[in-house]
Amino acid sequence: MGSQVQVSNTRNNKSSSWRLFLESEFFHNYKRSATAIIGSIIVIAVILIAVLGPLFTIQNPYDMSSIELGNAYKPPAWIEGGEARFLLGTDQQGRDILSAIVYGSRVSLIIGIVGTVLTSIIGISLGLISGYFGGKVDMVIMRIADVILSFPTMLIALFLMSFFGRGIANILIALSSVGWVRYARTVRGETLSVKKQEYIEATRVIGLPSFKIIFNHVLPNVFTSVIVLTTIQVGSFILTEATLSFLGLGVPITRPSLGMLCNNGFTVLYSGLWWVSIFPGLYIMIIVFGINLLGDFLRDELNPKLK
Repeated sequence: MGSQVQVSNTRNNKSSSWRLFLESEFFHNYKRSATAIIGSIIVIAVILIAVLGPLFTIQNPYDMSSIELGNAYKPPAWIEGGEARFLLGTDQQGRDILSAIVYGSRVSLIIGIVGTVLTSIIGISLGLISGYFGGKVDMVIMRIADVILSFPTMLIALFLMSFFGRGIANILIALSSVGWVRYARTVRGETLSVKKQEYIEATRVIGLPSFKIIFNHVLPNVFTSVIVLTTIQVGSFILTEATLSFLGLGVPITRPSLGMLCNNGFTVLYSGLWWVSIFPGLYIMIIVFGINLLGDFLRDELNPKLK
């Protein structure tokens, strides 16, 4: 009987929380924002294409048994010489460009999302430690951040990739090595402001351990800025990975990404075979555009200084 009451209370709490969300100012503004809706549609569509797209593609573009060299450089279906089954044309090996984009987007999204998660964990942790404890710890972390910021992000990423070699794991290491700085500086600034509040002083007086104060009281108050930064960082990482892959320092050939697809068609771009690299490049633009639209809305809604 008691368990049934608990289940009923849990359902009521979830229903109440959902009702509060639907009645909130955030959701009201979301419904009225074309930017947020368009961005959400693009992001959801991109995720669905990456997850479910391979079920509907005409081939696995990286399964050599499904590729015929006789189909090389077929133009898009609406151009003379094109075929309906190759809607966006084919590349030098006869791979369907649309299928390659679907498979390549999976790798790009994985790197963008996983890289952002790893970077945020590192950056948030260092930012909290730096802002809360201050002193020499703060000085060391911020001087390291200043050194990293003094170099172009792409230059550091290129150096690390040339040192570690190609591979998804190495890209994640390179991105995390430079991406944590933005999180750390943002969280540090918010922490410096939050730790001066009276309720934080009260938790110190009653003897709560520092790690409990940080994670139970400081972190929830800086998380809004983190959410905004995270949406922008995903798009930034996708672009960085695409650039590295385009330059030949990204993912291996066996795990192609959108950047590598652009690289494959670059050598024939000015020979009239524009579709090999243009369509993957456009898809990168669409992905980052959708993420940035959603990020702009979140920034405007979750940053109290902009209201």
